[in-house]
Amino acid sequence: MSPQFTAVVVIGLFASAIAGARSGGRAQGPQADSAVVAAVVDRYHRALSDGDTATALSLLAPDALILESGDVETRDEYRSHHLSADIKFAKAVPSTRGPVRVAIRGDVAWAVSTSRTRGVVRGRTIDSQGAELMVVTREQGGWRIRAVHWSSHAVRPSR
Repeated sequence: MSPQFTAVVVIGLFASAIAGARSGGRAQGPQADSAVVAAVVDRYHRALSDGDTATALSLLAPDALILESGDVETRDEYRSHHLSADIKFAKAVPSTRGPVRVAIRGDVAWAVSTSRTRGVVRGRTIDSQGAELMVVTREQGGWRIRAVHWSSHAVRPSR
Protein backbone atom coordinates (compact mmCIF):
# COMPACT_ATOMS: atom_id res chain seq x y z
CA MET A 1 0.00 0.00 0.00
CA SER A 2 1.45 3.42 -0.97
CA PRO A 3 2.07 6.10 1.69
CA GLN A 4 -0.39 8.43 -0.09
CA PHE A 5 -3.15 5.80 -0.06
CA THR A 6 -2.43 5.02 3.59
CA ALA A 7 -2.64 8.72 4.48
CA VAL A 8 -6.00 9.10 2.72
CA VAL A 9 -7.32 6.01 4.52
CA VAL A 10 -6.11 7.41 7.88
CA ILE A 11 -7.81 10.74 7.22
CA GLY A 12 -10.99 8.99 6.07
CA LEU A 13 -11.11 6.83 9.19
CA PHE A 14 -10.41 9.88 11.34
CA ALA A 15 -13.27 11.79 9.68
CA SER A 16 -15.63 8.83 10.05
CA ALA A 17 -14.77 8.44 13.72
CA ILE A 18 -15.57 12.04 14.52
CA ALA A 19 -18.59 12.32 12.22
CA GLY A 20 -20.92 11.27 15.00
CA ALA A 21 -19.69 13.96 17.36
CA ARG A 22 -22.25 16.68 16.70
CA SER A 23 -21.91 20.01 18.40
CA GLY A 24 -22.47 23.70 17.83
CA GLY A 25 -25.02 25.58 15.83
CA ARG A 26 -25.70 25.12 12.16
CA ALA A 27 -25.21 27.67 9.43
CA GLN A 28 -28.11 28.54 7.17
CA GLY A 29 -27.59 25.62 4.80
CA PRO A 30 -25.12 23.49 2.83
CA GLN A 31 -23.96 26.35 0.58
CA ALA A 32 -23.37 28.63 3.57
CA ASP A 33 -21.51 25.84 5.39
CA SER A 34 -19.37 25.14 2.30
CA ALA A 35 -18.49 28.82 2.01
CA VAL A 36 -17.52 28.96 5.70
CA VAL A 37 -15.34 25.84 5.41
CA ALA A 38 -13.62 27.25 2.29
CA ALA A 39 -13.05 30.51 4.19
CA VAL A 40 -11.40 28.60 7.07
CA VAL A 41 -9.03 26.92 4.58
CA ASP A 42 -8.26 30.26 2.91
CA ARG A 43 -7.74 31.95 6.28
CA TYR A 44 -5.26 29.21 7.27
CA HIS A 45 -3.24 29.74 4.09
CA ARG A 46 -3.35 33.52 4.52
CA ALA A 47 -2.06 33.10 8.10
CA LEU A 48 0.89 31.07 6.80
CA SER A 49 1.67 33.67 4.11
CA ASP A 50 1.38 36.49 6.65
CA GLY A 51 3.54 34.69 9.22
CA ASP A 52 0.64 34.72 11.69
CA THR A 53 1.31 31.64 13.81
CA ALA A 54 -1.40 32.53 16.35
CA THR A 55 -4.15 32.53 13.72
CA ALA A 56 -2.79 29.41 11.98
CA LEU A 57 -2.75 27.50 15.27
CA SER A 58 -6.17 28.81 16.32
CA LEU A 59 -7.67 27.24 13.20
CA LEU A 60 -6.19 23.82 14.03
CA ALA A 61 -8.13 21.69 16.51
CA PRO A 62 -6.10 20.54 19.54
CA ASP A 63 -6.08 16.96 18.17
CA ALA A 64 -5.28 17.96 14.57
CA LEU A 65 -2.97 15.79 12.49
CA ILE A 66 -0.71 17.14 9.75
CA LEU A 67 0.48 14.72 7.07
CA GLU A 68 3.38 16.05 5.03
CA SER A 69 6.46 14.56 3.35
CA GLY A 70 5.58 11.05 4.50
CA ASP A 71 5.27 12.03 8.17
CA VAL A 72 2.31 12.43 10.53
CA GLU A 73 2.55 15.14 13.17
CA THR A 74 0.24 16.22 15.95
CA ARG A 75 -0.65 19.90 16.25
CA ASP A 76 1.99 20.35 18.97
CA GLU A 77 4.66 18.56 16.94
CA TYR A 78 3.76 20.65 13.89
CA ARG A 79 3.96 23.85 15.94
CA SER A 80 7.46 23.00 17.16
CA HIS A 81 8.80 21.40 13.95
CA HIS A 82 7.39 22.40 10.57
CA LEU A 83 5.13 25.40 11.12
CA SER A 84 7.96 27.94 11.03
CA ALA A 85 9.43 26.33 7.89
CA ASP A 86 6.01 26.31 6.21
CA ILE A 87 5.61 30.00 7.04
CA LYS A 88 9.06 30.87 5.66
CA PHE A 89 8.31 28.90 2.49
CA ALA A 90 4.84 30.46 2.04
CA LYS A 91 6.31 33.94 2.46
CA ALA A 92 9.23 33.30 0.06
CA VAL A 93 7.59 31.39 -2.78
CA PRO A 94 4.33 32.52 -4.42
CA SER A 95 1.65 29.88 -4.75
CA THR A 96 -1.51 30.01 -6.82
CA ARG A 97 -4.29 27.93 -5.31
CA GLY A 98 -7.09 26.43 -7.34
CA PRO A 99 -10.69 26.45 -6.16
CA VAL A 100 -11.50 24.69 -2.90
CA ARG A 101 -14.02 21.89 -3.34
CA VAL A 102 -15.96 21.19 -0.15
CA ALA A 103 -18.12 18.20 0.79
CA ILE A 104 -20.04 18.13 4.06
CA ARG A 105 -21.62 15.27 5.99
CA GLY A 106 -23.19 16.48 9.22
CA ASP A 107 -20.56 18.28 11.24
CA VAL A 108 -17.63 16.95 9.18
CA ALA A 109 -16.35 18.50 5.96
CA TRP A 110 -13.45 17.78 3.70
CA ALA A 111 -11.91 20.40 1.48
CA VAL A 112 -9.78 19.50 -1.54
CA SER A 113 -7.68 21.89 -3.59
CA THR A 114 -4.63 22.04 -5.82
CA SER A 115 -1.90 24.61 -6.14
CA ARG A 116 1.00 25.65 -8.35
CA THR A 117 4.07 27.01 -6.62
CA ARG A 118 6.82 28.83 -8.51
CA GLY A 119 9.78 30.79 -7.29
CA VAL A 120 13.27 30.62 -5.87
CA VAL A 121 14.04 29.87 -2.24
CA ARG A 122 17.61 29.70 -0.86
CA GLY A 123 18.94 29.59 -4.42
CA ARG A 124 16.74 26.64 -5.38
CA THR A 125 14.19 27.00 -8.19
CA ILE A 126 10.75 25.72 -7.21
CA ASP A 127 8.11 24.73 -9.76
CA SER A 128 5.68 22.26 -8.22
CA GLN A 129 2.10 21.07 -8.42
CA GLY A 130 0.47 20.42 -5.06
CA ALA A 131 -2.67 18.76 -3.72
CA GLU A 132 -4.27 19.35 -0.34
CA LEU A 133 -6.95 17.60 1.69
CA MET A 134 -8.27 19.16 4.91
CA VAL A 135 -10.78 17.56 7.24
CA VAL A 136 -12.73 20.28 9.05
CA THR A 137 -15.30 19.81 11.83
CA ARG A 138 -18.02 22.02 13.23
CA GLU A 139 -17.54 22.80 16.91
CA GLN A 140 -19.21 25.12 19.39
CA GLY A 141 -17.05 28.04 18.23
CA GLY A 142 -17.23 27.29 14.50
CA TRP A 143 -15.34 25.13 12.01
CA ARG A 144 -11.80 23.93 12.89
CA ILE A 145 -9.22 21.99 10.92
CA ARG A 146 -8.82 18.43 12.20
CA ALA A 147 -6.42 17.02 9.60
CA VAL A 148 -4.28 18.32 6.76
CA HIS A 149 -2.63 16.25 4.06
CA TRP A 150 -0.26 17.90 1.61
CA SER A 151 1.51 16.30 -1.32
CA SER A 152 3.40 17.79 -4.24
CA HIS A 153 5.65 16.94 -7.13
CA ALA A 154 7.98 18.88 -9.37
CA VAL A 155 6.47 20.08 -12.64
CA ARG A 156 8.48 18.69 -15.49
CA PRO A 157 8.71 20.59 -18.76
CA SER A 158 6.44 19.19 -21.46
CA ARG A 159 8.19 17.44 -24.29
